[in-house]
Amino acid sequence: MKLRSSCLAWFVMSFRFAAILGTLCLLVTGEAMAFDLEAHRGGRALLPENTLPAFANALSMGVDTLELDVGVTADGEIVVSHERGLNPDLARRADGTYVNPPGIPLVKLRLDEVRTYDVGQIRPGSTYAKQFPDQRAVPGTRIPTLSELFALVRKSGNTRVRFNIETKIDPNRPDESLDPSSFVTKLLGLVEEEKLSDRVMIQSFDWRTLQLVQQQAPKTPTVYLTLQRGSGQTVALDKATSWTAGFNPADHGGSLPRTIKAAGGAIWSPNFGDVTAALISEAHALGLRVVVWTVNKPEDMARMIELGVDGIISDRPDLLRQVASEKGIALPGGTPVEP
Repeated sequence: MKLRSSCLAWFVMSFRFAAILGTLCLLVTGEAMAFDLEAHRGGRALLPENTLPAFANALSMGVDTLELDVGVTADGEIVVSHERGLNPDLARRADGTYVNPPGIPLVKLRLDEVRTYDVGQIRPGSTYAKQFPDQRAVPGTRIPTLSELFALVRKSGNTRVRFNIETKIDPNRPDESLDPSSFVTKLLGLVEEEKLSDRVMIQSFDWRTLQLVQQQAPKTPTVYLTLQRGSGQTVALDKATSWTAGFNPADHGGSLPRTIKAAGGAIWSPNFGDVTAALISEAHALGLRVVVWTVNKPEDMARMIELGVDGIISDRPDLLRQVASEKGIALPGGTPVEP
């Protein structure tokens, strides 16, 4: 019993030392310690998601990072879209009618075909419309390319804002997107061509794409997205899933932070309902940053900041700015721009 108690005491002391060391490392790295205020899909509670008007609004108010999602069309163009296909709650034909569910996958449409759809107004009466009743419609808005977003940021003169780009791939629906290797190669190629590699993070629930990013662009931070509950669950603590590229938390003490560290990740991005102060401390001790999604209520934003998260992804970047300021966090300056 004495030996077991001694071992336990040694483990606890070692973990505490690691946590202190991790915190000190973060403190001395300056910029790495900065809080990351991210506009989810450009701030979709305010303007149509993943569109140039939304991103222009976020740039104008001031955010640290534009969070967005991308897919690839049949003719190889990278477009900004949360869904792998046309969203029936967003995409309208030229005659004003919304597309039928489930929506054609983008990988089966050419860019000129994608351009024919208007995504500037949520389908009236839909669950989505009820979720964001104050979103300002911008009829005539089209799905943008990633290059157009980069051009908008250059137009704004903002040389600091970062891009958190999610690869929209579902390992259980391989016919709805490019294969992981082709997807990653094309995305990294465009980012390099645009000379923005130092301002881009790649995130995904599909860890296969993150493994490929780490191989092909080791200096690009990878963001490991996780969801532990509900029908959309992507990770489990006792087994590998189709989303985790063979990584099994059970092999790492049932710890997601340790699993992500072993996978080579730089940032853990969990649903905010899945984090605790202990998990955040564990992640920090391992050198991981923790950026939670998607936090829209002021009280939840305040609680996450108090728990010590490194960043928050929000549909309401305006509210997040307010709460962050009240917590003494320095706010990024805006760079007004029109889409």
